Amino acid sequence: MHAFRYVVLSILLSSSIRVQAQDPLRFDQEVKKLIAGDTAITRKKLILFTGSSSIRFWGDIKKYYPQYNVVNRGFGGSQMSDLVYYTDKLILPYNPERIFIYEGDNDLAAGKKPEEILAGADSILKSIRTHLSKKVPVFFISPKPSLARWKLKDQYILYNKILKDWIGYQKNVTYIDMWTPLLNEEGYPKKGIFIDDGLHLNSQGYLIWARVIEPYLR
Repeated sequence: MHAFRYVVLSILLSSSIRVQAQDPLRFDQEVKKLIAGDTAITRKKLILFTGSSSIRFWGDIKKYYPQYNVVNRGFGGSQMSDLVYYTDKLILPYNPERIFIYEGDNDLAAGKKPEEILAGADSILKSIRTHLSKKVPVFFISPKPSLARWKLKDQYILYNKILKDWIGYQKNVTYIDMWTPLLNEEGYPKKGIFIDDGLHLNSQGYLIWARVIEPYLR
């Protein structure tokens, strides 16, 4: 409870000056290319996935969910602040039935504090609630464990806890735990689920993701 109150206070004090700390224009061309493919999208009952490269690399997401109208709008090695900037391009125009967001991974690696990241999440949620239905379900996927960033595990655990606490106070917002399913019985990242960089998932890793997320699509 104390941690949650601290984060809320930090959001009020810092969101207006920190959410756009980085230059989001470094992704401008990539975002334009994504938008250029919108003509092929069916808008009815659309389920939107967006966020950083862990979503972007899930290029065959439709193969995992053939019965659903899913669209992938992950971009670059983005951070939460970048998605704040592109919310009006990568979320709002689609009027999705459900929204899945994966951010925070790169933020933590860049040394951002939990309250800074959460300020961005709060800003995105406010935009969604202002411009779309207040009942549209929003799902925040927790930053995952990885071999490459295992030295930051304490920061990840702290942020995931605070993110979950914050979500508990929101309406029609759900926390999806992607930390626990990717750990082995000893509490370390599972072997054989990452590509060579030790950070991004391979097909076996995404199979775990797909199984975890699938119940939230219904």
